Amino acid sequence: MKLTAATSIALKALKANLARSLLTVLGIVIGILAIVLMVSLSQGAESLILSEIEGIGAQTIIVRPGRQPEGPTDIAETILSDSIKDRDLAALKRPDNVPGLDKLEPAVFVPGSASYLDNIYRPTIFGWSAEALIDIFDIKIVAGEAFTPEDIRQRAKVVMIGDKVRAELFGQSDALGEFITIGDHKLRVVAILEPAGQVSFFNIDELIVMPYSTAQRTIRNIDHYDELFIQAKEGENVDVVAEDIRATIRETHNISNPDKDDFFVNTQQNALETISTITQVLTISLIAISSIALVVGGIGIMNIMLVSVTERTAEIGLRKAVGATNQDIMIQFLAEAVILTASGGLIGTTLAVAISTLITFIIRSQFNLAWPYQVPLNAILIGVITATVVGLVFGLFPARQAAKKDPIEALRYE
Repeated sequence: MKLTAATSIALKALKANLARSLLTVLGIVIGILAIVLMVSLSQGAESLILSEIEGIGAQTIIVRPGRQPEGPTDIAETILSDSIKDRDLAALKRPDNVPGLDKLEPAVFVPGSASYLDNIYRPTIFGWSAEALIDIFDIKIVAGEAFTPEDIRQRAKVVMIGDKVRAELFGQSDALGEFITIGDHKLRVVAILEPAGQVSFFNIDELIVMPYSTAQRTIRNIDHYDELFIQAKEGENVDVVAEDIRATIRETHNISNPDKDDFFVNTQQNALETISTITQVLTISLIAISSIALVVGGIGIMNIMLVSVTERTAEIGLRKAVGATNQDIMIQFLAEAVILTASGGLIGTTLAVAISTLITFIIRSQFNLAWPYQVPLNAILIGVITATVVGLVFGLFPARQAAKKDPIEALRYE
C-alpha cells in the first residue's frame, strides 16, 4: 500500500471518531507543551542572567565570605559568615600582593525598611561607594550630589535614593535635604538617582545607597563586609588577579590548605560558566519530568489504538479478503498513531509558542525586566520529532495486533 493511500484511510478513520481522537492526543499535547515551554523559559532566563552578569564588566571580581556554596546549607553559612574584614582590604590594596588590582570597594547589605513621616517602604538598601555605583552601573544623578570619600571616612549619615523610593516616601515633594529613618537612625537624602529600572541584579529605582562605613559600623554595628567588588586593571589577566587575591587572603587568614578557605572568589567567567551549567542541568531535569506526560500520552494512544483494532476487526478481515497484506494493515494503523501524535506535537508546540510570548510580554511590562524572547527552533523540532517517535513506538504493538488477525476469523467477528 502506498503511504499516501494509508494516510488517507487513517485520516478518514480518525475523523470518524473525532472527539475520541482529540482526547487521545491530549497527553501528547501537554507533554510537548511542557517540554518546549521549559526549554524556552530556561533559555530566556539563562540569557537574561548572563547579560546581567556581563553588564557588570569582564574585569570585575567579587569576593564573598564563607565557603563556596554547593548546597542550601552552604548558602546559609555564607550569609552568616564574617570572615572578610579591614585587614583583608589593607592587604589586598598593597601593590606587591595584588599588582593587577585597579579598584576595590567593599559592600554591606542592610536589611529592613525605610520610612519618612507615616510613609514606609522596603527598598534594597546597602552600603557601598557612590563612585563604584556610578562607574560600574553607569548610573546618573538627576538631583543633588553623590556622597564623597570623605563621607565614607566620617561615616556620614547620608543616602542616595532611587526614583521609586523618592515617590513612595516623599510623593511629589522634594526629597533633597530631608531625613529618612532606617532602623533607629536618621539619614539625610543628598542625591536622587536617574530612573534606570533593572540594571544587572539591582533595580536602581528601588535602591538606597549609603557609605559602606555607615552601613557597617553605624547601622549594623559589625566589623566585617558582605562583599568586595574588585576591578582588575585593563588588559590584566583576570584569573591571575583572582589567584593573587586568594593567595593574599589565605595569608591574612593563616590558611595553608585551599580546602579550608573561609571565603570564595568569583570572576565573571566563573559566574557565566556556573549559571550556564545550572540552567542546563535544570532544563534537562524539567524536560525529563515533562517527558512523563509523553509516556502517559503514548500509553493512552496505545490503549485507544487497541480498542480501535478490536472495533474494526470486521473491516480488517474485509480488507484482507480483497487483497490487503499484513504490511498494508500494519502501515495503516501505524499511520493513524503517527498522525495522532504528530498532530498533538504541532498543537503543543503552537500553544508553547503562544504562552512563551505571553509570559515574555508580562515579564517585560509588569516586572520591567529585559527578558529575551526565546523559542529555539531546535526545541520545536525536538517536540514534533519526539511526538512522531512516540506514535511509532506506541503504535507498533496495536498495528502488529491488527496485521496478525486471521481474515476468516475477522470476517466472522461481530
